Amino acid sequence: MNTTLKQISHWQVVAASVCGTSHIRNKQMCQDAHHWQLLPGNVLLTAVADGAGSASLGKVGAMVAVETAIETLAIKEITRDSLADDAIVRSLLHEALGAAKKAVEDAAIADSKQPQDLATTLIIMVATPDLVAVVQIGDGLAVAKDRMGNLMALTRPDHGEYINETTFLTSPHALDTVQIRLWRENIVNIGVLTDGLQMLALNMLVGEPHKPFFFPLFNFVENAEDQTTAKEQLVRFLGSERITQRTDDDLTLILAGLRSAQ
Repeated sequence: MNTTLKQISHWQVVAASVCGTSHIRNKQMCQDAHHWQLLPGNVLLTAVADGAGSASLGKVGAMVAVETAIETLAIKEITRDSLADDAIVRSLLHEALGAAKKAVEDAAIADSKQPQDLATTLIIMVATPDLVAVVQIGDGLAVAKDRMGNLMALTRPDHGEYINETTFLTSPHALDTVQIRLWRENIVNIGVLTDGLQMLALNMLVGEPHKPFFFPLFNFVENAEDQTTAKEQLVRFLGSERITQRTDDDLTLILAGLRSAQ
């Protein structure tokens, strides 16, 4: 009976990374990357990364980081029962983060580069209908909405000591700056984004997510009928004048909503 109840709804995901207008002008590739996977039992894994613009292989670092993080978690046979233990959740997030850091460092060695040449931020999230857990190094933002309509910023952008500065996965003391957050509620939406969108998505003065930004997007993902079409629509939105007149940076956004089975 309980198993049947747990299958009443499922995660619907729409995600995209698009090149910022400044990178298009300078003929640079998008430095952002994202990856996600839905596991049995309605366990959603997501990761986003923003390769440093100053790093010669920032895009490679971002791609290696998100893929390694998700792959590390995907082989762990995570269940909603195992996620009931906070210590296990924290351990899983730290393990995924550590694996991503090592993979980026190994990729640098394999290419005869320094780790900072593959510098990237990283946000990793695990979400179920009754838990969202996130770990973050660097800037960007992770949010969740519960069934009561409360919208929570689970992490905050890490700007470092100076404006426009952040900590990267490859920074010497990166693991000392880790943000980790667990929120146990009836979760209905999650959103993860890189720093290109954070000025639109976050009220920086009070550190609260901007409901007029997120709520229409959450409604969009919940009602999307076709994933390919929905992704195309999200790409168009991220490239629209409404967005590009506020930011010229690369943009990544992962949106998910619980949708009732028909």
